[in-house]
Order: sequence, then C-alpha cells, then structure tokens
Amino acid sequence: MDRPTLAIVGLGKIARDQHVPAIAATGLFRLAAVVSPDGATLEGTAHGDVPTFRSQAEMLAACPGLDAVALCTPPAVRHGLAVEALRAGKHVLIEKPPAATLTELRVLIDEAETAGRTLFAAWHSRFNAAVEETRRRLAGAAVRHVAITWKEDVRRWHPGQDWIFAAGGFGVFDPGINALSILTDILPGPVVVRAAELLVPANRDTPIAATLTMEGAAGSAVGTVTAAFDFLQQGEQTWSIAIETDGGRLDLTHGGTRLRVDGKPVLAEPDSEYQRIYRHFHHLIADASTDVDGRPLQLVADAFLVGRWRTTDAFHW
Repeated sequence: MDRPTLAIVGLGKIARDQHVPAIAATGLFRLAAVVSPDGATLEGTAHGDVPTFRSQAEMLAACPGLDAVALCTPPAVRHGLAVEALRAGKHVLIEKPPAATLTELRVLIDEAETAGRTLFAAWHSRFNAAVEETRRRLAGAAVRHVAITWKEDVRRWHPGQDWIFAAGGFGVFDPGINALSILTDILPGPVVVRAAELLVPANRDTPIAATLTMEGAAGSAVGTVTAAFDFLQQGEQTWSIAIETDGGRLDLTHGGTRLRVDGKPVLAEPDSEYQRIYRHFHHLIADASTDVDGRPLQLVADAFLVGRWRTTDAFHW
C-alpha cells in the first residue's frame, strides 16, 4: 500500500492548521474525503476537489475502499468514531488526547487488535527533534527536578470552543497533556502524581488552571516534578520544561521545538511535527503495527482523582 487513501473526520482548527498541510507536504497519503457536520469544505487547498460528508457513517458507506481515517474531533466523541472506523476495516489515527477515559482507550486497543488494523494515538509534541534529543541525553541520567510551565491564552488558541470547558473536554489539560506526553517520553523512569489543585470556573465543568506535584516512582532515577498549567496567559505564551540533572540543566521550550543545555542552544527546528506524525502513521500501516501510549492520559486521570477542586471566577469568551 504505497499511498493509502485517507479521510479527515472533524475539520476544525487543528485539522486545517496542521493535518491538511502535513498530508500535502509528505505526499504519503491521498486525502480522499473529509467529514464535517456543518458541511465545511477544503476549497482553496493543495488537495483539490475533496468531497465533504456530514457524518463518518455516510462517508464510510460512500467510500468503501478508503484505507484510513484521522480523527480530529473533540475527545468526547472520538471513541465511537474510532470503533466504527476500525470495525469498517480502516486504520485509525487519533488526535490527542486519544480518548475521554482510560477505559475507552483500552477498548480501542482491543478493537484494533480484533480488526487487525493500525491504531495510532498521535501525541504530536513528541514528534520534535528537540524532544528526541532530550530523551537521548536523559537516558541513564539522574533527574533531580523537572519544572513544567505550560501557559497559553484559550481565547487565542480555542476561540469560542465551548466543548473544551464541557465535561469530557479536558479544559486546560487539553494543551497541558502535551507537556505530560513529553514528560513521559523523555524521563528515564515513571512518575506518580502526589497532589494537584484544579481551578474550575463557576460556569464551566473543567479546569482553567491547574498545578501538579509529582515524583519519581520508587526505584526510579527521577526526583520531583512540578507542573503549572494556565489557560489565561496574556502576552507571551509559555510552553517550557526545565530539567535539572546530576550533569547539568536542559531547557525544552516553545512546545518542545527548542533545546538548550546549560544555557547554550543545542537544537531548534521549524514546526514539522505533523509531517513526522504522518510519516510514522504510514510506517505503522506498512508494518501492520499499533502505537498507543496511555501514560499522559493516566497522569491527567490521576490528577483528577487526587486533586483538590476549587471554584474560580466565571469564564466568558
């Protein structure tokens, strides 16, 4: 299968900004359809005339030969769509977070195995060269402390998207889980959530800010980890992870695209993570394998379980 056919399900901001350009740039998939409940189209893109369907079921019926789907919908509805696609014999790429609950994720893994199809949970922030280099440098190191600062303006990045503050929408953990996906990828051992404080607007269901305190699991070479997430950051947006080791300091900044070691720049790259995602998806399909890591979702679930929930000011767009 040299150039599988692919459909994008959910034509929102992340699909338009990242998936559509990456598919065109890599040339590894042929975009054959999109699914958009409101009838949005891909006019004016490099993909030419791509048909739009109102539902995935409608698209699957009209395109029986389709090879794969990329699910770019809000997390609350991905489970049913993924099961439907897998049972129809399609390979599935899921945007992060891959499911609304850990049980949903376990079911999807079982469904993919039963269907004999690829399931790829795409933690996009991991697909940066700076993250890979950090993981290489931390292998075998003693990590004393990690400080995550992940603060952005929800009005800028998710304008009017009420689903993100509804139950199952993750709130500030929608971007925050990107930091946790990097954390679980680069550390030489697992971490455990010990405490959390979650601030929820009076008129919303999910946190708008959160702090986490974590530590390395017993016997690991990881010390303490703190994380501060905020959805009301004004001015400069901050996506950074500072790592203190027995051999010095590493700073991953700009969402994991830049690395400094002891203050000196080591690696910086343009935004190409989604191109790498589609190359990896293509490889997984060719290799008949699956790539699903539930650890970032597990840390969010653990924070919800042990966290102290506090009500803060109502949020309005």
